[in-house]
Parts: sequence; structure tokens; C-alpha cells
Amino acid sequence: RFVRHRLAVVGSVVLLAMVIAVLVGPLVWRQPINEIDFKAKLKGPTWSHPLGTDDLGQDILARMLYGGRISLAVGIVAMLIAISIGTAIGATSGYVGGTLDHTLMRLTDMFLSLPGLPLLLLIVYLFRDALRKALGPEVGVFILIVAVVGGLRWMPVARLVRAQFLSLREKEFVESARSLGAPPLRQVVRHILPNSMGPVIVAGTIDVAAAIIAESTLSFLGLGFPPDIPTWGRILYDAKDNLDFAPHWAIFPGTAIFLTVLSINYIGDGLRDALDPRKVLGK
Repeated sequence: RFVRHRLAVVGSVVLLAMVIAVLVGPLVWRQPINEIDFKAKLKGPTWSHPLGTDDLGQDILARMLYGGRISLAVGIVAMLIAISIGTAIGATSGYVGGTLDHTLMRLTDMFLSLPGLPLLLLIVYLFRDALRKALGPEVGVFILIVAVVGGLRWMPVARLVRAQFLSLREKEFVESARSLGAPPLRQVVRHILPNSMGPVIVAGTIDVAAAIIAESTLSFLGLGFPPDIPTWGRILYDAKDNLDFAPHWAIFPGTAIFLTVLSINYIGDGLRDALDPRKVLGK
């Protein structure tokens, strides 16, 4: 079913190619990311610089290959944080029910009502310098961004998992496990949770795309990684004042973000169709 979804297959191929490029590319294209050459500044694509250079003569291809690792890592780690928190809260709320369910869902509603981007900007602005001093500019900003982005993306996952648990906890196979004496933790981990992971996987792909966009937004606004760490969003931020006479500087990282997010969304659509139980029963 996933393979029959052509856009999902195309998205998988594109995403796999980009992952291989950022992992293997720096081993093949050994141009230093911080080598300054004022004689070649703001040059368009050439054989020596396939994606051109920036205002310092630095090779854009080398910087994009290096920064792509960070951008993709931010998306994956933030997604794992959001999935972990959302699954834990949704499972607890859906299985236990009662007052605890009401409390957790009102907490989820409260987080959903918060304005995401302004809150993200405020938290990063307040704690960025402290984490930079404590953990270093790269590690500190990375931990802050993934923690904040992941911490603001768990609410839809929690609602999905809760809905799945409310439906599955009364199914016959769960009732059978309960009648055989299975403790609550075993019922959740062994029987209910594996059968509710389809929507969670789809939500995870969306969270990866959202995290990449959030990191790019922060970097574009100058609140993300420092200039010497060239994530795709940071490259776009550095290029914004030179769009008139060096458009290549912004086109290539912007295209990389666009293709990555679009591919992940297509993969999510394919997984949604492949994991839809109604379509499984229809076949």
C-alpha cells in the first residue's frame, strides 16, 4: 500500500538521497566550511564551487552539507521528544480515565492555546546565552532548540494516543488479557500501545517537518545557531541582504528545506494510507 502511493515513494527517495548527501557528502567534498576567499565572494555556481559562494567566499555546498546534518538532527530529536511526551500523557490519560484523564486533557488544551512561535522565540531569547556558556555554542543551542520545539509539539500526539487507548482498551483482545490476569502495565505495553502506533508514526513525520521549519525560522530570525554553524536556516539568514545580486546564496538552502519538508509530508501521507485499518480490512 505504501509503494502504491507514488508521491510517498518519490518523497522517500528524495529524503534518502538528502540524508546520504549530508552524511557522506563531507567525506567526498572536502572543501572547508570556514575557508575565506575574498577573491571568490558572491560568485555563482562554478566547477570549483558547484553552489556558489557567500560574501566571504566560503563554499555554499560544503556549508550546506555540514548544516544539513544539524537541521535533520534537530527534526529527528525534537520529534522523538514530542512523541515520547505525547505518548506517555495520552496513554496515561486514555487508560486510567476519570479525574486524571480530565486533568491531563485540560493541561493539553492549555498548551494548545499557547502561541507557538512567540513562545518559542521568548524561551530561546531568555535561555540561549546561559546554555551557550554552560554547554558551548553548538551543543547548548541544539539542546535548547530540540527541547523547546519538542516540548511544544507533543499535544496532538497526546490526543491521538488517548483516542486510540479509549477505543482499544475495550476490545476483545484486551479484555482477554485482563481476564487472564495481565497487569495494567503489560496490557498497555504488550497489547494496546503496539496497536495504536499507526497514527503516532504519521504524527511523527509531521513533527520532523515542523521541527525543521522551526529551527530554520529561529536561525533566519538570528536566534538559532551562531554564524559559524551553518544550518540551512542560518545560511538563509546570512543571505537575506544579498538577494538582489547573489540569489543563489538563498535559493539552494531554501530549496533543501522545501524538498526535505515536502518529502517528509508525502511520506506521512503514504504511511497514513498504509496504516489505515479501514483500508487493511478493505483489502
